[in-house]
Amino acid sequence: MVEILAKRQGPLDHLAGARGAAVELSVAPPRAKFALRCRADAVAATGRAFGIVLPHEACRATVMEDGAALWLGPDEWLLFAAEGDADATAGQLATALGGTHHSLVDVSHRSCGFTVHGELAATVINHGCPLDLSHASFAVGMCTRTVFDKAEIILWRVDKHTYHVEIERSYAPYVWNMLVEAREEFA
Repeated sequence: MVEILAKRQGPLDHLAGARGAAVELSVAPPRAKFALRCRADAVAATGRAFGIVLPHEACRATVMEDGAALWLGPDEWLLFAAEGDADATAGQLATALGGTHHSLVDVSHRSCGFTVHGELAATVINHGCPLDLSHASFAVGMCTRTVFDKAEIILWRVDKHTYHVEIERSYAPYVWNMLVEAREEFA
């Protein structure tokens, strides 16, 4: 019997590997992603089941090993887990949230992510994003929904010169190419 293994292809795979002197763009590995909405009384139980304390401060992210939790709104989080752990994570969270009012949706295939890294990463991102990305206004660990040109993105500052962009798959090549064009000014 012939076994066929399918490799998941992302919308940016054909564009990956582009590097510039000032800023590098790289495709993030596929992850399991969950959109969680729950009340404050379920946050602690969710964190215990997920293995990460959910952020208690607005527009912040908490990270642990292969997982992350981004607080996007008063009752809304985006959870990242290892791609192979999607079913187990969904089961653990559903069990922990049982009996509470909540919404847990697997959104793994809705979006893709990429990293913008370099000393001029904030400047390049600001070509299409109106946020003040200075360290004083958008510190390491902050995340938010915003726009890049005409596309909605989730922007997360991972470290001083690294940003993670999470975007719906259909807009990913557009935003990627806009960033490539913006960084050419600094190459």
